[in-house]
This record gives sequence, C-alpha cells and structure tokens, in this order.
Amino acid sequence: MTSTAHQSSDLQVRRLSGSLGAEVRGIALGSADAADAEAIHALLMEYMVLFFPEQHLSADEHLAFGRLFGELEAHPNLDLQRERPEFFELRAVDGSGGIADEWHSDITCEQHPSKFAILQAKVVPEVGGDTLWANACKAYDELSAPLRDLCDGLTAYHNAGPHLAPDRGWIHPVVRVHPETGRRSLFVNEHFTRRIVELSDAESALLLGHLTRWVQQPRFTVRYRWTAGTIAMWDNRCTQHHVLNDFEGERVVQRVTVMGDTPSPAAPLPRWDPYGSTTATFWRDTDMRRQLKAQRSHAD
Repeated sequence: MTSTAHQSSDLQVRRLSGSLGAEVRGIALGSADAADAEAIHALLMEYMVLFFPEQHLSADEHLAFGRLFGELEAHPNLDLQRERPEFFELRAVDGSGGIADEWHSDITCEQHPSKFAILQAKVVPEVGGDTLWANACKAYDELSAPLRDLCDGLTAYHNAGPHLAPDRGWIHPVVRVHPETGRRSLFVNEHFTRRIVELSDAESALLLGHLTRWVQQPRFTVRYRWTAGTIAMWDNRCTQHHVLNDFEGERVVQRVTVMGDTPSPAAPLPRWDPYGSTTATFWRDTDMRRQLKAQRSHAD
C-alpha cells in the first residue's frame, strides 16, 4: 500500500498490520528537511508508528532529524551527565533489556509525556529482541459504549515506581484526545499507571487491569523485527509499546525524544470526586493531593 499523504513521489510506504504501522523507504533521514518532515508527520498521523530501514544515522544526524519535529528533551529516568543529554543509548545483553518489557507509553509519570520517540537500532541480535506497538485509539473505539462513557470521565495516577522514583508522578485522564487527529485513546498502561483516582482500590484494580490487558490484544498491535540501521518513529500520544527480552547476544538502540504536551481529557474533569480522598493511601501522596486540589479549584 502506498499512501497519498506525502509530497515526495520517491517515498514507498508499506502498511504492516491492520491496526497501525508502516515501513517507509525512499528517503535519507540524515539529510531530511522541513518539507520531508511535513510528509513524515502526515504519515505518522495516519499510521502512528513508522519504520525507516537502512538509515545508519550518526548522533548529530539523529538529533538534527528529531529537531525537525520540535524541542527535544532528556529522559528523566536516565543519567544526564553526557555531552548530548537529549541523545541516549541503551545496551542490553542476553535479554537483560531493563524494564521496557512491559506495555507502556513513554514517561506518563511526567506532567508532559513525550510527543514522539525516534529510535535507531544500532546492534541487533540474530533472533529475538522485537518490539510491539499497540493502537490505543482502536482499543478505545472497540470498548462498549457504556464503558467508553465511564472511562471518559475518569483520571488515573501514574508514577515512576518502576524506575525507583515512586514519589514522582502525575494525574492524567484515562482517555485523552489527540490534539491533531481529534481521536480518543486509552491513556493507561501497566508500567506507569498505579490506580484510577475516582474508584476504590478494588474497583480500580478491576477496571485498570481490564483496560491494560485490553490494549495488549494482538488485533490492536504490530510486531517489528529490527535490522541494524532501522529508525522507528512513533506517536506516544496514541500508542503503547513493549520490548521482547527473548534474545541472546547484544542489543543496542539510540534514541531522541520530542517534548510533549498536557493530555487533553475526553470530557470535562473532574466528573466525580476522588474516592476516599481523606483516607485512601494514594491521597497521602503530597504531590497527588496538590494536583487534585488544583483540579477541583479549576473546575469550580
């Protein structure tokens, strides 16, 4: 399949699954300009995750390409004492890929989760180490109408507990509206999301467990087999991803991240008060209490 949503007739676009993902050839990202970025952006809005094989970008080229799409940011959970804090490399050996092997949208524990991620595979194992992405818009669309309505009015607390920083977190809508496409997507994930604010512990565990498992269904996903030099670019606002740590040998990836924005809710918030706001464990978190108070003041 070749999309018409780009300017250059040299681009060859091959769709990879029924839900999301396309492989793009016919462009050298190391010399991409603003017009190329516009064409790529249009494709990204359509396919959510793009793969560009055989690019082999240097660190400076990788950074320059990322800046075509906005301001770059350093990763809050990694060492920033580097010459290029916006550029980082992750190395893993024999399946020791860290904690990316849980479904997640990047750094949803922050007030402004990242917008786009641009990752290059530098060294890939002979077998294994694939990555999967899920279409969180399609997952939302295929919920029943009553459940969609409930989720539209809920918020969830995310924190950096998996990165040994449980005191750093933020409240986001369970359903966010994409600022460019207008589509709604589920914005909870098994890695960062701790609980749904308006529900009891038991209710939150039940609904949150259902939603995070729902997004992971194979019919919402694409699975990509890496080759060295491939660049993947994805829209973090409407996708989740998961790394398979099933490989032997070395796996090296390099990445830059485009700074994000504040997730927009699908319905005016708050729709309901926080559950047990004076006694529940989560309410004792000072940062969360401050956010909830600000949310109520804004609504009033």
